[in-house]
This record gives sequence, structure tokens and C-alpha cells, in this order.
Amino acid sequence: MSANIRPAGVFDTGYAQDIALNRTRTDKIQAYGGFVLLLLIPLLTVAGPLGLNIVPQSWIGIINRIGIFTIAVLGLNILIGYTGQISLGHAAFMAVGAYSAAFMVRGFTVGDFAFPALPFWLALPLAALFTGLVGLLFGLPSLRVKGFYLAMATLAAQFIIPWVLRNPLSTWTGGSNPLQVPFPELGPLQFNSSSEMYYIIIPLAVFMALAARNISRTRVGRAFISVRDNDLAAELLGINVFAYKLQAFFLSALFAGVAGALIAFEDNTVSVASFGLDTSILTLGMLIVGGAGFPLGPLFGVAFFRLVEDIVIPFLKDTLLRPETLNSIAQTLPFLDAVKINSSLDPIMFGTALIVFLILEPRGIAHRWEILKISWKLRPYSH
Repeated sequence: MSANIRPAGVFDTGYAQDIALNRTRTDKIQAYGGFVLLLLIPLLTVAGPLGLNIVPQSWIGIINRIGIFTIAVLGLNILIGYTGQISLGHAAFMAVGAYSAAFMVRGFTVGDFAFPALPFWLALPLAALFTGLVGLLFGLPSLRVKGFYLAMATLAAQFIIPWVLRNPLSTWTGGSNPLQVPFPELGPLQFNSSSEMYYIIIPLAVFMALAARNISRTRVGRAFISVRDNDLAAELLGINVFAYKLQAFFLSALFAGVAGALIAFEDNTVSVASFGLDTSILTLGMLIVGGAGFPLGPLFGVAFFRLVEDIVIPFLKDTLLRPETLNSIAQTLPFLDAVKINSSLDPIMFGTALIVFLILEPRGIAHRWEILKISWKLRPYSH
């Protein structure tokens, strides 16, 4: 949207510049400079080599989670935002990526055959590819059903996959018990903390975001969008609708597999309970708030909910919901349990945010961001 608009006096001088993501020198400086600043953040914490206290150490974990869930929601954006196929089982595919990566780096035995442990740099892409194949399997119903019925079909993945991990595969997964995962190693480099994992998660998140952005600009991406807008018209134009739907499910699950594997490596453990239906609903809410179909939608949605959960809600609990305040509320409203108010704050904030955005900004934060950028480029005639 805003990428197609230039400030007055700025023109493309060649085809390469016309199709580039960063078309002007200013765009390139902002993009590369922002990436370099991201990489410098861990160096400004107390745990950094310089011992500075400019950035709180807790921010590293928050940014890591934003990067991981951005990768997951990028995959959901390819499926829902670009292809128009609903999915309620995204967290289940993240579980597949987490456990398959854990098996590969730990090594496992099937019968008399022992699979050796693989290095991190090989286990991560293999786990992602395996998760993509699982996504293909659950994308098969898209041939016959769509809309609400496809949502129910993908919801089956959210129940089937965790059940398989807990029961038939309990010998390898430990059932409902957490499974220990070794920290990643890249040659002599060991990533044993959040600050060190930062340099795996953030570059990988940026790479995956660029990959998703470029997929939307290819022939495949344009086919996705045509299927989303009108699958019957797309089929009449010669587009193999079912094949492209399967590709969208594969790519969506692949991104989820990468995110799940990163969660396992950063937490140093993996548990089925971490990938429940609530996580699938959360990723869907992140996409809705961020803006489905926009390249920056996943980042905005994930950042919004993570900042609300990690900063806003703790602030409210420490200031407005102190014990004396909760006791006053309980005395005024006897039907409320003061003990449960704190634990209920997270889902209340999540539901309220969804309602507000669906009513006031149904196209998400990214849509408003595009409008602001266009207004800036067209100044002083932005009205």
C-alpha cells in the first residue's frame, strides 16, 4: 500500500529499484540501521560484556518471545491473511516442531535402530520440514470444505496431535511430563542463556519475515491472494486452487515448526501443555489485532499482546489491584472473589482488546500504520 507511494520528487530509475523492498537510500538506512540496533540491545544490559545497565535484562526475554511468536503468526498470516484458509490448530503444529527438534538433538531409539543426535543447525530445518508435511496432512480437507467447516477440520489437529504426543508416543515424549532439551551449539559457540539465544532468534525472525514478505510478491503469493479473494474465479483462470491451498498449509506449518523448535531450545524444555487450544486462539487473536494480510501485521499483533501481558498487566496488578484494593472490591461486590481477580485479568484484557479492535479497527494496527505512512508521504496534502 504505502510502498507504492513516493514523496514528491522521488522516482524509480530502473526495474530493479521498482521491485526492491527498500527502494530509496533512506529506506535502506532505516532497515539496516534498525537491524543493527536490534543486535546491539543485549550488549546494553547488565549481563552484556560491557556490564551496562541501559536496557533492562528482562527485555531480552520479552523480545525473544516477540520474535518467536512473530515467526508463528507469520505462518498463520500466509494461511489466513493471504490465502483465506482458517486454522484453529496452529499451536499443535508448533508442538510438532518443538518435539521433533527435541528428538533430533537428543537422539532416540526405535526398536533396535538408534537415531544419532543431530546438531542444532541441522535439526531446526529438518523439524520445520517435518512439521510442514504434517500440515499438508491436515490441509487435505480444504479440497472439500471451507469456512466454518474447515475451521472444525483444523481444530481436529489441536486435539489429535497433543493426544498422540501424550499417549502413543509417551515412551519418547514423556507424556504430560516436560522433556529436557539441550541448549543449541554451533561449533565452539554455546547458547546457554536468553541473551545468547537472542542472536539465534532475532536474525532468524528477520529472515523468516523477509521470506514471508517475498513469498507474497511471487507467483505463488499472487495465487494465494486470488484464492482468498475468489477461489471460483481463480480456478476459472487456470489456478490449481487445491494445490495452492496445500502449499499454504505447508508453509504455515513450516513457520509454526520453526517457532515451536525455538521455544523448546530457549526454554531448555518442552511440554505438551504449552501448546494448547488457548495458544492457537492467542496466535489467531494476534493476527486479527495486528492486521491479517499485511506484512507487518504479525509483528504488531505479537508485540501488542506481549507488551500487554508482560508490562501493562503486571503494572496494573502492582498499582491498581493491590490487596487493599481487592478487599474493597470484594466488600463492595460480594459476588466477586478477590483471589480470582488477578488470575482473570489476562483473559479479560485479551477479550477486551479483541472486541475493541474488531469494532474500531477491524483491519488491524498494520492498516492504521499504512495510512499514517501514506499521510506522511503526501504531506502537506494528506487530507
